[in-house]
Amino acid sequence: MIRSMTAYASAESGGSSGALSCELRTVNHRYLELSPRLPDELRSLESALRERIAAKLSRGKVDVTVRSRSDSRSESLQVNNTLLNQLSELNLDLVSRFPGMQVQFTELLRFSGVLQQDSTDPETQQAALFEVLDRALDVLTATREREGAKLAQILHERLNAIERIVAQAREWMPEIRAALRARLEARLADLKQPADPGRLEQELVLQITRSDVDEELDRLATHIAETRRVLGLQEPIGRRLDFLMQEFNREANTLGSKSVDARSTNAAVELKVLIEQMREQVQNIE
Repeated sequence: MIRSMTAYASAESGGSSGALSCELRTVNHRYLELSPRLPDELRSLESALRERIAAKLSRGKVDVTVRSRSDSRSESLQVNNTLLNQLSELNLDLVSRFPGMQVQFTELLRFSGVLQQDSTDPETQQAALFEVLDRALDVLTATREREGAKLAQILHERLNAIERIVAQAREWMPEIRAALRARLEARLADLKQPADPGRLEQELVLQITRSDVDEELDRLATHIAETRRVLGLQEPIGRRLDFLMQEFNREANTLGSKSVDARSTNAAVELKVLIEQMREQVQNIE
């Protein structure tokens, strides 16, 4: 299944301890690049989150944003009595030294460690994070596959157009060779000295060899068949297609450089246009 690298997905879950949301944004990239943003209480799970995403995505720049929102009604605060007693004893000692000193109750509560909030079990945190992450990944994958199907249709249309051009070029080649022979004979006929028939054949063979594009047309046909095969694979194919686009372009350039006829020159230009259109679409395929 062909997948695009450009997509967006989000998911949210709610529980007794609050809400957890996950947003995923992906764009095309040569490799898999993850940029996670997690709340402080989930930072320890970043490595596990990266592994979870890498198991489902192979290419693309992925921005991951996880947000948590605690339910204040479910929060349970406890007082660290041991620490509070120590602070009280310290306060009594200081008051005897500084009779005018006053310590407010709220100031004691702000002292680090006096108020403690029940912490969520790490395993519970990971399970909640993975649950919302997996749902977001499922939505993202479905979106990438829908976009991938559209890209595949575009590529097949371009391949069909390239195949038609290759077939036309094959039909033109006998006429092009005959026209080349006629032009060479006409030039030799204009010479004052009669040409050696053997020399004429040698020159004709040399010109035809230089302009022969049968090999390039054969390779283009091979690349068309291979691209169609790759498009049917059930795995990431973006890099394979990148390579094939380079091969397509190489043959089109050679076809243009060997051209001795306006039709084959125009065919080479049209091929380059179609190949570039394919290359642009391939950049978005995982």
